[in-house]
Amino acid sequence: MRLAEPFRISRGTQTLAQNILVTIRDGDIFGVGECAPKSYYGETVGSAMAAIATLTPHITTAPLYIDDIDQQMEQILRFNPSVKAAINSALLDLLGKRLGAPLYTLWGLNPLRAPQTSITVPLNTPAEMARRSAQLQNWPILKIKVGAENDLEIIQAVRAAAPNALLRVDANAAWTVSQAVTMCEKFAKYNIELVEQPIPPGNNAGLRYIREHSPIPIFADESCVTIQDIPALAEAVDGINIKLMKCGGLSHAVKMIHTAHALHMQVMLGCMIESSLAITAMAHAAPLADKIDLDGALLLAEDPFKGCVIQQGTLNLPDKPGLGVVQYT
Repeated sequence: MRLAEPFRISRGTQTLAQNILVTIRDGDIFGVGECAPKSYYGETVGSAMAAIATLTPHITTAPLYIDDIDQQMEQILRFNPSVKAAINSALLDLLGKRLGAPLYTLWGLNPLRAPQTSITVPLNTPAEMARRSAQLQNWPILKIKVGAENDLEIIQAVRAAAPNALLRVDANAAWTVSQAVTMCEKFAKYNIELVEQPIPPGNNAGLRYIREHSPIPIFADESCVTIQDIPALAEAVDGINIKLMKCGGLSHAVKMIHTAHALHMQVMLGCMIESSLAITAMAHAAPLADKIDLDGALLLAEDPFKGCVIQQGTLNLPDKPGLGVVQYT
């Protein structure tokens, strides 16, 4: 899938997304899921395809026993979270279609309670990021990528171009602890809602120090991959960003949401560069979350699926059974 514009963060620039469509059939009904492998989390398209081939023989019976299949996948393969996410989504889609109800209905959730999503402004020059922010003046929440030498200029330019928008800042692990404290102090006057992943993962003590000295709430993304990471982050950050492609699927994501809330942490649901298939899958859990960042499909030149419709930040989930996603022909 081609991106509408180059997507740059502190780690590099992306112009193309190579994702995998997984289909699971049970008689006359099929479910679909999307796999978006990322090298940052140890996956490539090739390794994901190999993982799918390894797992396929083990998903042949009792497809509606999703928890059993999730546990079996964990026993067979330790890693490959995006593959497990695609299979889990396809199974949940199949379950909803078999029972004739949207997934959020099976979970007992009200889709109207989903928070608004942010839309991302990729890293660029301050002038270009200001121009892009001005174009998004109808969006209530902007997520600003930083991690350059001129981060303060970026925030100043964006705030001037979008005076009424709620701003979230994402450093993608680009700062040191001291830089993070300094930048948070400087950013505070520009009404920033939160700062996401200021430093590289593996330094929870550093995150805690930043949180203790920052006037802005701190969220973990790269530092929080699976449910096992949450307890150690409870005193280090104010919230976490959960993504299907790093946690291993919707079933795991829901468990992570409840775990984080039990530890008095806020939850953001995020994404990689994904089509509306994976975005819609995660959107079904949106009523459980505090914040949403599900704009991956909006960054594509052409979206191969129709599902959750996003209008100026508001999620409109489909009312069809399962995930409710339709593939364009």
